[in-house]
Amino acid sequence: MFVLELTYTAPLDAVEPLLAEHVDWLDEQYTAGVFIASGRKNPRDGGVILAVGDDRAAMEAITAADPFVTKGVCAYRITEFIATKTAPELAPYRQPSVS
Repeated sequence: MFVLELTYTAPLDAVEPLLAEHVDWLDEQYTAGVFIASGRKNPRDGGVILAVGDDRAAMEAITAADPFVTKGVCAYRITEFIATKTAPELAPYRQPSVS
């Protein structure tokens, strides 16, 4: 599982016009089964996405296609973690612990 943390690198007035494109991109990833949760950070200086997948390179490619990235208004920090414990609703995403 991955935590995708995006941080705006431009003022909000440059981010706002790209929001609809960003939401369309999010919707594509939800439909593909990659994203399971997302939202704005508070204070509003970016956002956080929970994503599932086994391949960091794939996550890097996905985030590189975000219109916020292609238009130069944000940068991503990608953190991989092993989800060994989850709420019951997220049980399908649990992973075996690695020693």
